[in-house]
Amino acid sequence: MSPLDPEIPPTGEEIHLPGPSILPLLTAAGITLALVGITTIIWVSIAGAILTIVCIVRWIGDTRRDIDELPLDPH
Repeated sequence: MSPLDPEIPPTGEEIHLPGPSILPLLTAAGITLALVGITTIIWVSIAGAILTIVCIVRWIGDTRRDIDELPLDPH
């Protein structure tokens, strides 16, 4: 780019993508354990429910922190 070329504005908005996380996988595993525990052993169901609740709380917290870091002005 030479100094005589005009400055080109950005082509579009910056796209924000969340970082990688294992929480969706653990949430699915917790839900699966909770459902399997209903038909087998109640302790498996309780462990699955606890895992699901912990993962959902952490996932929501991570999402809120991620959203707080975004700029307020879209331009």
